[in-house]
Amino acid sequence: MDYKKSKAPVNTVTRDLASLWEETGNIYESVSIIAKRANQIGQEIKQDLNKKLAEFASYNDSLEEVFENREQIEISRYYEKLPKPTLLATEEFLQHQIYWRDPSQDNQNED
Repeated sequence: MDYKKSKAPVNTVTRDLASLWEETGNIYESVSIIAKRANQIGQEIKQDLNKKLAEFASYNDSLEEVFENREQIEISRYYEKLPKPTLLATEEFLQHQIYWRDPSQDNQNED
């Protein structure tokens, strides 16, 4: 997923609490959903960054040799400028792009 194209803000934004708990009916449940999605996004971004940086890895025994690769620096800057995972997850939640379910509610409906 291209997180740079997301409409999530780069800086922290004050949110209306009513808009966060509308969908779930509970602010704590909403925050829990957003936190779990933020963890998923953070892991995806980390895996993507590690995969791209692995192309530049050099396995030398000498610790004195440090190579600065311009492409590697540009990749790192790109990822530094991305919105934080919590902001991305919050934006996805508010745009109803996150699928979630409560297993305890599923069991009550079956009885």
